[in-house]
Order: sequence, then structure tokens, then C-alpha cells
Amino acid sequence: MTTKGVTGDMDRKENEKPMLILKDIHKFYGNNEVLKGVSLEVRRGELVTFVGPSGCGKTTLLRLIGGFTDISAGDIILDGQRINDLPPNLRDTRICFQNYALFPHMTVAENVGYGLKINKWPKDKTAARVRELLEMVELDTFGDRMIDKLSGGQQQRVAFARALSLEPKVLLLDEPLSNLDANLRLVMREEIRKLQERLHITTVFVTHDQFEAMAISDRLVVMKDGLIEQVGTPIEIYERPANEFIAGFVGYVNFMEGRIESIDETTCNTVVNTEYGRLEITLEQDDVKTGDDVLMVIRPESVSLSLDCGDKSQNVLCGALKSYMYAGSIAKCTVTIGDRTMIIDQYNPRDAQQFQHADRVEVEIPRSVHLLKKK
Repeated sequence: MTTKGVTGDMDRKENEKPMLILKDIHKFYGNNEVLKGVSLEVRRGELVTFVGPSGCGKTTLLRLIGGFTDISAGDIILDGQRINDLPPNLRDTRICFQNYALFPHMTVAENVGYGLKINKWPKDKTAARVRELLEMVELDTFGDRMIDKLSGGQQQRVAFARALSLEPKVLLLDEPLSNLDANLRLVMREEIRKLQERLHITTVFVTHDQFEAMAISDRLVVMKDGLIEQVGTPIEIYERPANEFIAGFVGYVNFMEGRIESIDETTCNTVVNTEYGRLEITLEQDDVKTGDDVLMVIRPESVSLSLDCGDKSQNVLCGALKSYMYAGSIAKCTVTIGDRTMIIDQYNPRDAQQFQHADRVEVEIPRSVHLLKKK
């Protein structure tokens, strides 16, 4: 009984060790510093996604981990081993490129088994492993087919299977869905997540699509100008962004300036004085205090819209409907309040059609609002 307890503790501690550690990573191209000291730990079996605007360094970081770009300074540690100087083929990582990089002169099975052949696996073991992988990605009847006879989604699955053939410790995904149409991207996103969870493989994903990142990831790493701005779960990043850049980059957002007039320490009821009058919110954070100038982060889906524009009640502002756009499952409205425009999402478009030809509308600001302290 004691032995089992000790063994269980050891296994748990082993699983708690990070699979991948980035320590103060720098990358220079001439005098241009692309990465300016990036540090991060990725847990075993975790799917972490790097997001950020073009040129922020996310793809460079992925290539450094895979060994396709030389590091300027810092350390990359994979499962306890420093791998800075190892070439890609000697690192226990595999990458799925944006363009899949499949061999057009080979069959599906030959593509999937290529890494095994290079590593001199016996033919019978290679064939068995290829069959297993093709079943895993639901292409078991496509082994003899040539690559150019596959759809984009099928090619993506072949690339994924090939990357998994040698059971890498870390799987690197470089915008693997960017060449697919919108519906297929949604399907493949779900398939990648299901496979990743089933295999419990540590995965680093790079995408420019923040909505895709939120849907697929355990944690997001938001980057800007070669630095990490914030690391957190999709909910943390979306609901509690660390700064104005992150709030605006991840999803649509409305900002409203104000100053905290009072905070009730018992109930957390907080009054924020804005250019449109006093608004009441329920404060759920401890990094702001009375007298602070703040930005209210108001997400479009949290705002309520109505046609009445009579006596004002608490947190209700009167505005002019500027535009109404029907988009199937959602109606996106823009409302002018004073000299500012607010984006408002309505999730029952059939009912929301009443706003289409309205001139005056009421906008209700929610009590649950994240505040950013202005510096």
C-alpha cells in the first residue's frame, strides 16, 4: 500500500513537470530583434496556441522550437533536455506546415510512413504503424491514393498523421487550417482537438485567427512586438484581458472611459463616472481603487438593446441606430451614443429585425464589466 502511494506521487510529479520550457528566448535578424526575451512553460498533454498580429514573432518562435531557425540567445528545454543545438531530425518534435509539405509523387501510405522509413523501421512494423495512423485520421481506405487526388481536408489529415508517426513529445502546428474553407476549418479544428486529447500529446499551435485559437486551446499566449503580453485560458484572456491591446485583439470590444467614484467593499457595488453619466457595476477585480481612471471593456454580446427611449433607468443610455447587419445566427448593430459608436450583437436575429428601421434605441450596459486601469 505504501509502495503504491509512493509510486502514485512519483507519477503525479512526473506529469506535473513541463514538457517544454522556453527560457529568455531572443532572436535577431541582423539588427532587428524579432523575439525580445520570451519565457514560457508548456505542460505535458497541453495544447498551447500562440496568437498575435503579423510580425509579432509567433511563427519564428515555433520554428525555433522545431530547430528550423537558429536561436540567438536563451534556452529551449524539451522534457528536461536542452535542445538548442540539435537539428530538427534529432529533436523529439514534429511540425505540420501551413502548406502540408506532402510528397506528390508518393501515395498516402508512403507519405505517412516516410519518417519511419528514414528511421529504418522494419517493413512489417512500418506497415502496421501506417495502418494505425490512417485509421486514427479516418483515411484507412485511402492508403493507395495519390496526394493530388485528395481534398484539402484529407491532405491536412495525411500531414497530421505523418507528423504523429514517430510519436513526438511535442507536435508543432503552423497555421495548418489556413488553406481550408470556413466550414472545413471548423470540422478539422474539432478533429485536431479530439485527436490531441485522445493521444494526450503536447501541442504548440500557431494561428492568426483568434476565434480558432479560443476554440481549440487549453491556454493562449498573446504576443506583440516579440514579447508575450498575456498567458491564460481562453476565458481568462477574453473576459479579463491584461491591457487594451489584448482586449481589442481577442474578439470585438467597446471601450468606455470613466473614473471610479466609489466602491462598496461589502457588496462590491461600484459607481463609475463616465461622460454619459454614472454607471453601476459589480467589481470583480482588485487591481483598481476609488479615484482611478479606467477603461470599461464592454463586449458586444453583453449589451442589451431595446426600442424604448423614455425615462432613463440605471445603466441605460439613449442612442441612434447607425447600422443593422443580418448575418444568419446573429445580427450586428452599431449605435451612436454621443460622439462614440458601440457595436452590439443580437443573438435572435428574427426578433432583432424590429431594430432595422429604428432611429432611436436604448442601450443597457451590463453590471459585469472588466476594467483596465489607465496609465
